[in-house]
Amino acid sequence: MASPITALVEWFDSRMPTVGEEYRKHMSEYYAPKNFNFWYYFGALSILVLVIQIVSGIFLTMNYKPDAAQAFGSVEYIMRDVPGGWLIRYIHSTGASAFFVVVYLHMFRALLYGSFKKPRELVWIFGVMIYLCLMAEAFMGYLLPWGQMSYWGAQVIVNLFGAVPLIGPDLAVWIRGDYVVSDATLNRFFALHVIAIPLVLLGLVVAHILALHDVGSNNPDGIEIKKHKDANGRPLDGIPFHPYYTVKDIAGAIVFLAVFSIVVFFMPEMGGYFLEYNNFVPADPLQTPAHIAPVWYFTPYYSILRAVPPLFGSQFPGVMAMGLATLILFFLPWLDRSPVKSIRYRGAYYKTALSLFIVAFLILGYLGVEPTNVWGRFGDWLGGAERATVVSRICTVIYFGFFILMPWYTARDTHKPEPSRVTA
Repeated sequence: MASPITALVEWFDSRMPTVGEEYRKHMSEYYAPKNFNFWYYFGALSILVLVIQIVSGIFLTMNYKPDAAQAFGSVEYIMRDVPGGWLIRYIHSTGASAFFVVVYLHMFRALLYGSFKKPRELVWIFGVMIYLCLMAEAFMGYLLPWGQMSYWGAQVIVNLFGAVPLIGPDLAVWIRGDYVVSDATLNRFFALHVIAIPLVLLGLVVAHILALHDVGSNNPDGIEIKKHKDANGRPLDGIPFHPYYTVKDIAGAIVFLAVFSIVVFFMPEMGGYFLEYNNFVPADPLQTPAHIAPVWYFTPYYSILRAVPPLFGSQFPGVMAMGLATLILFFLPWLDRSPVKSIRYRGAYYKTALSLFIVAFLILGYLGVEPTNVWGRFGDWLGGAERATVVSRICTVIYFGFFILMPWYTARDTHKPEPSRVTA
């Protein structure tokens, strides 16, 4: 078999050598640091989930009808009558949450090892753009089942744009395509969800990878392996991405798919966090659910929105805080003034700040799925305010403080000397 395959490869390469050149540049001759650890699985896993979402989404669109009168029924038809339709739907809904799980862990790894610092600023910026694009994709896909939570969740989120001064009402109408969430909204969100945003997302993923391979991958030590090369110009502390890290990533993918399959087959609703109870009820514009909350991956920002009190009856301060909570990520490479990248060599200031930030982010995420009175009220000395609201405000201050104070505490933080070569 070797000879015919070799002949076929040579035939193809002689007619389209660009493919072979790119393969060598980005796989077999791309040298990555030899000390990658567990945290470096999630970049490859995010690509795997993206493929899962695209493939499962294509099969779902074969039977889904983007029509307000038929959307919910078409989802029920997929679940009950299409052979294997229930499996495709659960793969897609579970994949949406899995996407955010691996992306959040991927971003956390960047915070651990300083992967956003020079010379990888552009890699980080493309990554944040992917994150924002992913949020838009998830939000628009959230409306498509046309259940109660889909409808009312979209109503609440779109109405937030109406709080923008001067242009708010017109902006909300433009996004909806109507004065309320309706068939026009469903059609445009469907078009954006299955065509426009995936194209942008794929382009950003390619740009993210190209920018990464141009400057080289970071590593747990946060040092540049390109500084030490052999006589052939190959990094002494690097190994070819293929076959070493492709095999490593395949092993991680197998474990991930095992966990993914357990969720799909045994707990696809994940207790209401992946698929809410109200989304199994058809959308009814005349009956508002008792508690409207977005899906878990949006809830930290939703908590920030609720934590900021309205000004003169307007929710715009909360909307602005929610927007700034995501946009501030773009400035992270220039806010961090530490001379070292990795948390292994940083001092107590950064480690404490990052720990508080993660705890605050998780608490905000939890409070976003709960009503504000989940923990009751404080006494009159706090005006009878809900405990959850007070905690949300404290966590919101911690969230923004992590970024705003970063130039101060990273510049004054102690640090250990970095090694000249990567450690085992």
